[in-house]
Amino acid sequence: MTTYLAEYAWVGGTIAQNVQIEVTDGRFSAVKPGTAGTRLRGLVMPGLANAHSHAFHRALRGRTHGDRGSFWTWRELMYQVAGRLDPDNYFTLAKAVYGEMALAGITSVGEFHYLHHGPDGTPYADPNAMGHALTAAAAEAGIRITLLDTVYLTSSVDGKPLEGVQRRFGDGDYDGWYERFSALRGGAGARIGAALHSVRAVPVDGMATFAQRTDGLPVHVHLSEQPAENEQCQAVHGCSPTELLDRMGVWQPMTTAVHATHLSDNDRALLAGQYVCLCPTTERDLADGIGPARALADAGAFLTLGSDSHAVIDLFEEARAVELDERLATRQRGHFGAGELLAAATRTGHASLGWADAGEIAVGQRADLVAVSLSSARTAGVDPAGMIFAATAADVTDVIVDGRVIVAGGRHLTMDVPRDLTSAITAVLA
Repeated sequence: MTTYLAEYAWVGGTIAQNVQIEVTDGRFSAVKPGTAGTRLRGLVMPGLANAHSHAFHRALRGRTHGDRGSFWTWRELMYQVAGRLDPDNYFTLAKAVYGEMALAGITSVGEFHYLHHGPDGTPYADPNAMGHALTAAAAEAGIRITLLDTVYLTSSVDGKPLEGVQRRFGDGDYDGWYERFSALRGGAGARIGAALHSVRAVPVDGMATFAQRTDGLPVHVHLSEQPAENEQCQAVHGCSPTELLDRMGVWQPMTTAVHATHLSDNDRALLAGQYVCLCPTTERDLADGIGPARALADAGAFLTLGSDSHAVIDLFEEARAVELDERLATRQRGHFGAGELLAAATRTGHASLGWADAGEIAVGQRADLVAVSLSSARTAGVDPAGMIFAATAADVTDVIVDGRVIVAGGRHLTMDVPRDLTSAITAVLA
Protein backbone atom coordinates (compact mmCIF):
# COMPACT_ATOMS: atom_id res chain seq x y z
CA MET A 1 0.00 0.00 0.00
CA THR A 2 1.14 3.53 -0.81
CA THR A 3 -0.25 6.56 1.02
CA TYR A 4 -0.41 10.11 -0.34
CA LEU A 5 -1.41 13.30 1.43
CA ALA A 6 -3.03 15.85 -0.85
CA GLU A 7 -2.81 19.49 0.17
CA TYR A 8 -6.11 20.01 -1.68
CA ALA A 9 -8.09 17.36 -3.56
CA TRP A 10 -11.14 17.30 -5.82
CA VAL A 11 -13.23 14.61 -4.14
CA GLY A 12 -16.92 13.98 -4.72
CA GLY A 13 -17.38 17.20 -6.66
CA THR A 14 -15.89 19.48 -3.99
CA ILE A 15 -12.48 20.67 -2.81
CA ALA A 16 -11.19 19.16 0.44
CA GLN A 17 -7.99 19.93 2.34
CA ASN A 18 -5.49 17.45 3.76
CA VAL A 19 -6.87 14.37 2.09
CA GLN A 20 -5.14 11.07 2.82
CA ILE A 21 -5.29 8.79 -0.23
CA GLU A 22 -4.31 5.15 0.06
CA VAL A 23 -3.48 3.05 -3.01
CA THR A 24 -3.42 -0.74 -3.06
CA ASP A 25 -2.73 -2.78 -6.21
CA GLY A 26 -3.32 0.19 -8.47
CA ARG A 27 -6.65 1.25 -6.98
CA PHE A 28 -7.80 3.64 -4.30
CA SER A 29 -8.32 1.71 -1.08
CA ALA A 30 -9.06 4.69 1.20
CA VAL A 31 -9.84 8.39 0.77
CA LYS A 32 -10.20 10.28 4.03
CA PRO A 33 -9.03 13.28 6.06
CA GLY A 34 -5.53 12.72 7.35
CA THR A 35 -2.04 13.93 8.05
CA ALA A 36 0.21 11.08 6.84
CA GLY A 37 1.63 10.10 3.48
CA THR A 38 3.84 11.29 0.65
CA ARG A 39 2.84 14.89 0.18
CA LEU A 40 1.27 15.99 -3.10
CA ARG A 41 1.28 19.77 -3.13
CA GLY A 42 -1.23 21.94 -4.90
CA LEU A 43 -4.60 20.69 -6.14
CA VAL A 44 -4.85 16.93 -6.68
CA MET A 45 -7.35 15.92 -9.35
CA PRO A 46 -8.44 12.66 -10.97
CA GLY A 47 -6.55 11.66 -14.11
CA LEU A 48 -7.63 13.44 -17.28
CA ALA A 49 -9.09 11.62 -20.30
CA ASN A 50 -8.21 12.68 -23.84
CA ALA A 51 -11.13 11.11 -25.66
CA HIS A 52 -10.06 11.95 -29.23
CA SER A 53 -6.53 11.85 -30.62
CA HIS A 54 -4.82 11.49 -33.98
CA ALA A 55 -1.25 11.04 -32.75
CA PHE A 56 0.45 11.71 -36.09
CA HIS A 57 -1.19 15.13 -36.44
CA ARG A 58 1.22 16.38 -33.75
CA ALA A 59 3.87 16.67 -36.49
CA LEU A 60 1.78 19.44 -38.07
CA ARG A 61 1.75 21.78 -35.06
CA GLY A 62 2.74 25.29 -36.12
CA ARG A 63 3.22 24.26 -39.76
CA THR A 64 -0.22 24.89 -41.28
CA HIS A 65 -0.65 28.65 -40.91
CA GLY A 66 1.11 29.88 -44.04
CA ASP A 67 -2.05 31.00 -45.82
CA ARG A 68 -5.71 31.37 -44.99
CA GLY A 69 -6.85 28.00 -46.28
CA SER A 70 -9.58 25.81 -44.82
CA PHE A 71 -10.11 22.42 -43.27
CA TRP A 72 -9.76 20.92 -46.74
CA THR A 73 -6.39 22.57 -47.51
CA TRP A 74 -5.17 21.61 -44.03
CA ARG A 75 -6.17 18.04 -44.84
CA GLU A 76 -3.79 17.95 -47.81
CA LEU A 77 -0.88 18.79 -45.49
CA MET A 78 -2.08 16.10 -43.09
CA TYR A 79 -2.07 13.55 -45.92
CA GLN A 80 1.58 14.39 -46.65
CA VAL A 81 2.54 13.39 -43.10
CA ALA A 82 0.29 10.32 -43.23
CA GLY A 83 2.19 9.10 -46.29
CA ARG A 84 5.54 9.10 -44.48
CA LEU A 85 4.74 6.87 -41.54
CA ASP A 86 5.61 3.22 -40.98
CA PRO A 87 5.28 1.07 -37.85
CA ASP A 88 8.72 2.02 -36.55
CA ASN A 89 8.61 5.79 -36.94
CA TYR A 90 4.94 5.88 -35.91
CA PHE A 91 5.82 4.10 -32.67
CA THR A 92 8.56 6.65 -31.99
CA LEU A 93 6.32 9.63 -32.78
CA ALA A 94 3.31 8.30 -30.86
CA LYS A 95 5.41 7.46 -27.81
CA ALA A 96 6.64 11.06 -27.69
CA VAL A 97 3.10 12.42 -28.18
CA TYR A 98 1.74 10.22 -25.42
CA GLY A 99 4.64 11.36 -23.25
CA GLU A 100 3.49 14.94 -23.82
CA MET A 101 -0.01 13.85 -22.78
CA ALA A 102 1.35 12.31 -19.58
CA LEU A 103 3.09 15.59 -18.74
CA ALA A 104 -0.29 17.31 -19.25
CA GLY A 105 -2.03 15.02 -16.72
CA ILE A 106 -3.71 12.76 -19.28
CA THR A 107 -3.96 9.18 -18.04
CA SER A 108 -6.17 7.67 -20.80
CA VAL A 109 -6.29 8.43 -24.51
CA GLY A 110 -8.75 7.45 -27.22
CA GLU A 111 -6.69 7.01 -30.40
CA PHE A 112 -8.84 7.32 -33.53
CA HIS A 113 -6.68 5.12 -35.75
CA TYR A 114 -6.97 4.73 -39.53
CA LEU A 115 -3.36 4.45 -40.78
CA HIS A 116 -3.72 0.71 -41.23
CA HIS A 117 -1.56 -0.30 -44.20
CA GLY A 118 1.46 0.75 -46.22
CA PRO A 119 1.33 4.07 -48.14
CA ASP A 120 0.07 2.36 -51.32
CA GLY A 121 -2.53 0.31 -49.45
CA THR A 122 -0.51 -2.91 -49.24
CA PRO A 123 -1.01 -4.58 -45.85
CA TYR A 124 2.02 -5.13 -43.65
CA ALA A 125 3.07 -8.71 -42.82
CA ASP A 126 1.26 -8.06 -39.56
CA PRO A 127 -1.96 -6.40 -40.81
CA ASN A 128 -2.27 -4.57 -37.45
CA ALA A 129 1.35 -3.45 -37.22
CA MET A 130 0.38 0.22 -37.05
CA GLY A 131 -2.22 -0.37 -34.33
CA HIS A 132 0.23 -2.45 -32.34
CA ALA A 133 2.75 0.39 -32.62
CA LEU A 134 0.22 2.72 -30.98
CA THR A 135 -0.67 0.44 -28.09
CA ALA A 136 3.02 -0.23 -27.45
CA ALA A 137 3.75 3.51 -27.56
CA ALA A 138 1.12 4.26 -24.93
CA ALA A 139 2.47 1.52 -22.68
CA GLU A 140 5.99 2.92 -22.99
CA ALA A 141 4.76 6.43 -22.17
CA GLY A 142 2.87 5.11 -19.14
CA ILE A 143 -0.74 5.95 -20.07
CA ARG A 144 -3.75 3.81 -20.96
CA ILE A 145 -5.09 3.66 -24.50
CA THR A 146 -8.36 2.78 -26.17
CA LEU A 147 -7.46 1.99 -29.77
CA LEU A 148 -10.43 3.05 -31.87
CA ASP A 149 -9.75 1.06 -35.01
CA THR A 150 -11.45 2.89 -37.85
CA VAL A 151 -13.46 1.89 -40.89
CA TYR A 152 -12.43 4.16 -43.80
CA LEU A 153 -13.58 2.88 -47.19
CA THR A 154 -14.59 5.79 -49.45
CA SER A 155 -13.43 9.33 -50.13
CA SER A 156 -16.84 11.02 -50.40
CA VAL A 157 -20.44 10.69 -49.30
CA ASP A 158 -21.42 9.44 -52.76
CA GLY A 159 -18.91 6.59 -52.56
CA LYS A 160 -15.90 7.68 -54.62
CA PRO A 161 -12.99 5.25 -54.13
CA LEU A 162 -9.98 6.02 -51.97
CA GLU A 163 -7.08 7.57 -53.82
CA GLY A 164 -3.49 8.55 -53.09
CA VAL A 165 -2.44 8.13 -49.49
CA GLN A 166 -6.07 7.41 -48.55
CA ARG A 167 -5.51 3.90 -49.89
CA ARG A 168 -3.59 3.04 -46.75
CA PHE A 169 -6.71 3.74 -44.69
CA GLY A 170 -8.94 1.17 -46.40
CA ASP A 171 -9.69 -2.54 -45.96
CA GLY A 172 -11.74 -2.98 -49.14
CA ASP A 173 -15.09 -3.41 -47.42
CA TYR A 174 -16.64 -3.84 -43.99
CA ASP A 175 -15.87 -7.56 -43.92
CA GLY A 176 -12.22 -6.88 -44.72
CA TRP A 177 -12.09 -4.36 -41.89
CA TYR A 178 -13.77 -6.76 -39.47
CA GLU A 179 -11.41 -9.59 -40.31
CA ARG A 180 -8.39 -7.42 -39.50
CA PHE A 181 -10.08 -5.79 -36.51
CA SER A 182 -11.00 -9.14 -34.98
CA ALA A 183 -7.32 -9.99 -34.56
CA LEU A 184 -6.68 -7.01 -32.26
CA ARG A 185 -6.33 -7.72 -28.57
CA GLY A 186 -6.32 -5.38 -25.59
CA GLY A 187 -4.46 -5.80 -22.32
CA ALA A 188 -4.01 -4.37 -18.85
CA GLY A 189 -3.55 -0.82 -20.15
CA ALA A 190 -5.24 -1.14 -23.53
CA ARG A 191 -8.82 -1.46 -24.71
CA ILE A 192 -9.93 -2.13 -28.29
CA GLY A 193 -12.78 -0.06 -29.67
CA ALA A 194 -13.97 0.82 -33.16
CA ALA A 195 -14.81 3.86 -35.24
CA LEU A 196 -16.59 4.94 -38.38
CA HIS A 197 -14.46 7.71 -39.78
CA SER A 198 -17.40 9.82 -41.03
CA VAL A 199 -20.38 9.53 -43.35
CA ARG A 200 -18.13 10.61 -46.21
CA ALA A 201 -15.78 7.67 -45.59
CA VAL A 202 -18.14 4.71 -45.07
CA PRO A 203 -20.93 3.29 -47.28
CA VAL A 204 -24.43 3.01 -45.91
CA ASP A 205 -24.57 -0.66 -46.88
CA GLY A 206 -22.80 -2.35 -44.00
CA MET A 207 -23.34 0.32 -41.34
CA ALA A 208 -26.06 -1.65 -39.58
CA THR A 209 -23.91 -4.80 -39.54
CA PHE A 210 -20.99 -2.76 -38.20
CA ALA A 211 -23.23 -1.50 -35.39
CA GLN A 212 -24.28 -5.04 -34.51
CA ARG A 213 -20.69 -6.35 -34.55
CA THR A 214 -19.41 -3.57 -32.31
CA ASP A 215 -22.33 -3.34 -29.87
CA GLY A 216 -20.96 -2.93 -26.34
CA LEU A 217 -17.58 -1.59 -27.47
CA PRO A 218 -16.51 2.05 -27.42
CA VAL A 219 -17.41 3.30 -30.92
CA HIS A 220 -16.55 6.79 -32.15
CA VAL A 221 -17.52 8.68 -35.31
CA HIS A 222 -16.64 12.11 -36.70
CA LEU A 223 -19.96 13.90 -37.01
CA SER A 224 -20.92 17.13 -38.80
CA GLU A 225 -17.51 18.70 -38.40
CA GLN A 226 -18.02 20.68 -41.61
CA PRO A 227 -21.16 22.14 -43.23
CA ALA A 228 -20.05 20.59 -46.53
CA GLU A 229 -20.42 17.13 -44.99
CA ASN A 230 -24.02 17.91 -44.00
CA GLU A 231 -24.82 19.30 -47.45
CA GLN A 232 -23.39 16.25 -49.22
CA CYS A 233 -25.24 13.84 -46.93
CA GLN A 234 -28.50 15.70 -47.53
CA ALA A 235 -27.93 15.58 -51.29
CA VAL A 236 -27.11 11.85 -51.39
CA HIS A 237 -29.23 10.43 -48.55
CA GLY A 238 -31.89 13.09 -47.99
CA CYS A 239 -31.02 13.53 -44.32
CA SER A 240 -28.35 14.78 -41.95
CA PRO A 241 -25.39 12.60 -40.88
CA THR A 242 -26.93 12.27 -37.41
CA GLU A 243 -30.22 11.07 -38.87
CA LEU A 244 -28.46 8.64 -41.22
CA LEU A 245 -26.47 7.07 -38.40
CA ASP A 246 -29.65 6.84 -36.33
CA ARG A 247 -31.44 4.95 -39.12
CA MET A 248 -28.52 2.50 -39.30
CA GLY A 249 -28.55 1.83 -35.54
CA VAL A 250 -25.11 3.33 -34.92
CA TRP A 251 -26.21 5.36 -31.88
CA GLN A 252 -25.76 2.87 -29.07
CA PRO A 253 -24.90 3.47 -25.39
CA MET A 254 -21.14 3.39 -25.99
CA THR A 255 -21.14 5.45 -29.21
CA THR A 256 -19.43 8.86 -29.18
CA ALA A 257 -20.11 11.62 -31.71
CA VAL A 258 -16.90 13.59 -32.24
CA HIS A 259 -17.18 17.34 -32.96
CA ALA A 260 -20.97 17.51 -33.61
CA THR A 261 -20.45 21.15 -34.55
CA HIS A 262 -23.17 21.81 -37.13
CA LEU A 263 -26.40 20.27 -35.88
CA SER A 264 -30.11 20.84 -36.32
CA ASP A 265 -32.57 20.77 -33.44
CA ASN A 266 -33.55 17.25 -34.46
CA ASP A 267 -29.89 16.18 -34.54
CA ARG A 268 -29.39 17.38 -30.98
CA ALA A 269 -32.50 15.50 -29.84
CA LEU A 270 -31.20 12.29 -31.45
CA LEU A 271 -27.93 12.64 -29.52
CA ALA A 272 -29.68 12.60 -26.14
CA GLY A 273 -28.01 9.93 -24.05
CA GLN A 274 -24.94 9.78 -26.31
CA TYR A 275 -21.38 10.78 -25.61
CA VAL A 276 -20.30 13.84 -27.57
CA CYS A 277 -16.59 14.64 -27.73
CA LEU A 278 -15.79 18.32 -28.21
CA CYS A 279 -12.32 19.34 -29.41
CA PRO A 280 -12.39 23.14 -29.10
CA THR A 281 -8.70 23.85 -29.73
CA THR A 282 -8.77 21.91 -33.00
CA GLU A 283 -12.18 23.24 -34.00
CA ARG A 284 -10.91 26.81 -33.64
CA ASP A 285 -7.54 26.01 -35.25
CA LEU A 286 -9.29 24.65 -38.35
CA ALA A 287 -12.00 27.34 -38.32
CA ASP A 288 -14.64 24.63 -38.05
CA GLY A 289 -17.02 26.69 -35.93
CA ILE A 290 -18.38 26.65 -32.39
CA GLY A 291 -20.42 23.61 -31.44
CA PRO A 292 -23.69 23.79 -29.45
CA ALA A 293 -22.18 22.50 -26.20
CA ARG A 294 -24.81 23.81 -23.78
CA ALA A 295 -27.69 22.79 -26.02
CA LEU A 296 -26.26 19.29 -26.36
CA ALA A 297 -25.80 18.93 -22.60
CA ASP A 298 -29.31 20.23 -21.99
CA ALA A 299 -30.65 17.71 -24.51
CA GLY A 300 -29.07 14.91 -22.46
CA ALA A 301 -25.74 14.32 -24.21
CA PHE A 302 -22.69 13.47 -22.10
CA LEU A 303 -19.81 15.78 -22.99
CA THR A 304 -16.22 14.62 -23.25
CA LEU A 305 -13.06 16.35 -24.48
CA GLY A 306 -10.26 15.61 -26.95
CA SER A 307 -7.17 17.32 -28.32
CA ASP A 308 -7.75 15.82 -31.80
CA SER A 309 -5.05 17.35 -34.06
CA HIS A 310 -2.92 18.45 -31.08
CA ALA A 311 -2.74 22.13 -31.96
CA VAL A 312 -2.14 22.06 -28.22
CA ILE A 313 -2.26 19.18 -25.74
CA ASP A 314 -3.92 20.76 -22.74
CA LEU A 315 -7.19 19.44 -21.30
CA PHE A 316 -7.50 22.53 -19.07
CA GLU A 317 -7.64 24.63 -22.23
CA GLU A 318 -10.12 22.27 -23.89
CA ALA A 319 -12.38 22.35 -20.82
CA ARG A 320 -12.51 26.09 -20.33
CA ALA A 321 -12.85 26.64 -24.09
CA VAL A 322 -16.22 24.88 -23.91
CA GLU A 323 -17.41 27.68 -21.61
CA LEU A 324 -15.52 30.51 -23.32
CA ASP A 325 -16.71 29.57 -26.81
CA GLU A 326 -20.29 29.63 -25.53
CA ARG A 327 -19.62 33.13 -24.24
CA LEU A 328 -18.41 34.23 -27.67
CA ALA A 329 -21.41 32.68 -29.38
CA THR A 330 -24.01 34.07 -26.96
CA ARG A 331 -22.29 37.14 -25.45
CA GLN A 332 -23.27 35.77 -22.04
CA ARG A 333 -21.26 34.18 -19.24
CA GLY A 334 -21.81 31.25 -16.94
CA HIS A 335 -22.89 28.35 -19.15
CA PHE A 336 -20.80 25.64 -17.47
CA GLY A 337 -19.56 25.37 -13.91
CA ALA A 338 -16.14 24.05 -12.96
CA GLY A 339 -17.63 20.74 -11.85
CA GLU A 340 -19.29 20.10 -15.21
CA LEU A 341 -16.11 20.89 -17.10
CA LEU A 342 -13.98 18.73 -14.83
CA ALA A 343 -16.41 15.82 -15.23
CA ALA A 344 -16.10 16.09 -19.02
CA ALA A 345 -12.30 16.04 -18.70
CA THR A 346 -12.25 13.11 -16.27
CA ARG A 347 -15.06 10.72 -15.32
CA THR A 348 -17.19 11.00 -18.46
CA GLY A 349 -14.21 10.93 -20.79
CA HIS A 350 -12.79 7.77 -19.25
CA ALA A 351 -16.21 6.09 -19.34
CA SER A 352 -16.62 6.85 -23.04
CA LEU A 353 -13.34 5.02 -23.69
CA GLY A 354 -14.37 1.93 -21.77
CA TRP A 355 -12.61 2.85 -18.51
CA ALA A 356 -15.67 3.30 -16.31
CA ASP A 357 -13.53 2.57 -13.25
CA ALA A 358 -11.42 5.70 -13.71
CA GLY A 359 -11.88 9.44 -13.36
CA GLU A 360 -12.79 9.84 -9.68
CA ILE A 361 -10.78 9.89 -6.46
CA ALA A 362 -12.93 7.26 -4.75
CA VAL A 363 -12.45 3.85 -3.20
CA GLY A 364 -12.31 1.12 -5.83
CA GLN A 365 -11.44 3.42 -8.70
CA ARG A 366 -8.19 3.21 -10.64
CA ALA A 367 -5.50 5.13 -8.78
CA ASP A 368 -4.94 8.02 -11.19
CA LEU A 369 -3.84 11.31 -9.62
CA VAL A 370 -2.77 14.61 -11.13
CA ALA A 371 -1.21 17.32 -8.96
CA VAL A 372 -1.50 20.89 -10.22
CA SER A 373 0.69 23.67 -8.82
CA LEU A 374 -1.02 26.49 -6.94
CA SER A 375 2.10 28.63 -7.00
CA SER A 376 2.95 29.16 -10.67
CA ALA A 377 2.64 32.57 -12.30
CA ARG A 378 -0.70 31.40 -13.72
CA THR A 379 -2.18 29.86 -10.59
CA ALA A 380 -0.77 31.93 -7.72
CA GLY A 381 -3.61 33.32 -5.64
CA VAL A 382 -6.29 31.39 -7.52
CA ASP A 383 -9.05 29.68 -5.54
CA PRO A 384 -8.47 25.92 -6.07
CA ALA A 385 -12.16 25.55 -6.93
CA GLY A 386 -11.60 27.73 -10.00
CA MET A 387 -8.42 26.05 -11.17
CA ILE A 388 -10.00 24.71 -14.36
CA PHE A 389 -10.27 28.34 -15.51
CA ALA A 390 -6.66 29.26 -14.71
CA ALA A 391 -4.25 26.32 -14.92
CA THR A 392 -2.49 25.00 -18.00
CA ALA A 393 -0.78 21.73 -18.79
CA ALA A 394 2.48 23.41 -17.74
CA ASP A 395 1.20 23.56 -14.15
CA VAL A 396 0.97 19.77 -13.80
CA THR A 397 3.71 18.62 -11.43
CA ASP A 398 2.95 14.98 -10.65
CA VAL A 399 1.02 12.24 -12.45
CA ILE A 400 0.18 8.78 -11.14
CA VAL A 401 -1.44 6.19 -13.44
CA ASP A 402 -2.89 3.00 -11.97
CA GLY A 403 -0.80 3.63 -8.87
CA ARG A 404 2.49 4.11 -10.75
CA VAL A 405 4.32 7.44 -10.66
CA ILE A 406 4.81 8.57 -14.28
CA VAL A 407 5.60 12.27 -13.80
CA ALA A 408 7.31 13.84 -10.79
CA GLY A 409 8.34 17.45 -10.36
CA GLY A 410 7.07 18.24 -13.84
CA ARG A 411 9.37 15.68 -15.52
CA HIS A 412 8.51 12.36 -17.12
CA LEU A 413 10.42 9.68 -15.26
CA THR A 414 11.41 7.57 -18.28
CA MET A 415 11.42 10.01 -21.21
CA ASP A 416 12.93 13.31 -22.27
CA VAL A 417 9.71 14.38 -23.95
CA PRO A 418 10.89 17.61 -25.68
CA ARG A 419 13.95 15.86 -27.09
CA ASP A 420 11.92 12.82 -28.17
CA LEU A 421 9.29 14.97 -29.88
CA THR A 422 11.93 16.97 -31.73
CA SER A 423 13.76 13.90 -33.02
CA ALA A 424 10.58 12.00 -33.91
CA ILE A 425 9.00 14.88 -35.83
CA THR A 426 12.28 15.73 -37.59
CA ALA A 427 12.61 12.12 -38.74
CA VAL A 428 9.06 11.99 -40.08
CA LEU A 429 9.34 15.29 -41.96
CA ALA A 430 12.89 14.75 -43.30
